[in-house]
Amino acid sequence: MSEQSPRQEFSGLRMGKPFGIPVYVSWTWFLVAGFITFLFGPQMELRLPHLGTAAAYGVAFVFAVLLYVSVLLHELAHSVLAKAYGLPVRRITLYLLGGVSEIEKEPPTPGKEFMVAAVGPLLSLGLAALGLGADLWLIDGGGIVEALVWQLWVANLIVGVFNLLPGLPLDGGRMLRAGVWKLSGSPGSGTVVAAWGGRALAALLVIFPLASVLWGGGEGDVSNVLWPLVLGAFIWMGASQSLRAARIRERIPRVDARALARRAIPVTGETPLSEALRQAAESRAGAIVVVDHDNRPVAIVNEAAVQATPEHRRPWITVASLAKSLEPTMVLAADLRGEPLIDAMREAPGSEYLLVERGGEIYGVLATADVNRVFTGV
Repeated sequence: MSEQSPRQEFSGLRMGKPFGIPVYVSWTWFLVAGFITFLFGPQMELRLPHLGTAAAYGVAFVFAVLLYVSVLLHELAHSVLAKAYGLPVRRITLYLLGGVSEIEKEPPTPGKEFMVAAVGPLLSLGLAALGLGADLWLIDGGGIVEALVWQLWVANLIVGVFNLLPGLPLDGGRMLRAGVWKLSGSPGSGTVVAAWGGRALAALLVIFPLASVLWGGGEGDVSNVLWPLVLGAFIWMGASQSLRAARIRERIPRVDARALARRAIPVTGETPLSEALRQAAESRAGAIVVVDHDNRPVAIVNEAAVQATPEHRRPWITVASLAKSLEPTMVLAADLRGEPLIDAMREAPGSEYLLVERGGEIYGVLATADVNRVFTGV
């Protein structure tokens, strides 16, 4: 399953960097490994009665590890093809319900979207075919290797088929999104259709097991109901997140640096804060830029720091003490808008940015808070 993800903090184990892509294992994986070991231990004991209970559970744990290796290969297929298309991949994470490739930009065309989504399930189905072939023609004797290969090819078949289901956040949902995008010319429309497909799948995953239990008189294995509920909740939340992301993307064209800019006044660093605020109020400016004695901008006064300064102290505090020095990445062209503006802000997260004209003249200050308000309520 591939995903466009916002930057976020992460806690887990870094396992390596194949193809230049960092791979992490979430702490939740150990819970799943324990559950898989507990679930498949009795099956391994039945298939391999000569091993004994402890060894059978050990084989079940090996199966859990190999299953996640298969999931890693699935995610690497997404990520390697995405990188080949020039899309940045932040990392791959193996976690509670499988794996996720954090691809930081959407493919530019529906064809590339379809291929990046499809390559993961195709790899899983390929692994299933290889395992089946090995199980039928290469492995004899009913030993540990045969038991593991049998379980793995079945598991990869399930992973491949399940991910082809047409609903976000599954890979099949991204393939459906690419198809609707191709037909309608609108990636947003594709997201909406595929996200509602995901919600429909989530509902079916919950309804069918519950109905079968009710029609069966209330009898049945708890795991037969629990897992569909967990998967249904996961798919519903992922589909809902995709809908929110689609609404956000609809508003991105409204993000215009000039339209959102605050008028700024230039002051020298030794200017008292109270005097700078007086000049700003007089000029109806919403920002203060610190300039050197050659009138070159060197810093932006932080709005939050100003608000946190008590009024009675403002005559005794200089603006320089409340200003953040301007890094080159904090200076943006005033004519930026839409996706390029969002990308520039993402590259250098901050609370304020200096907007300049092509000739270097100060246009104003862009506050991140003002940009965020464009997306309020999404």
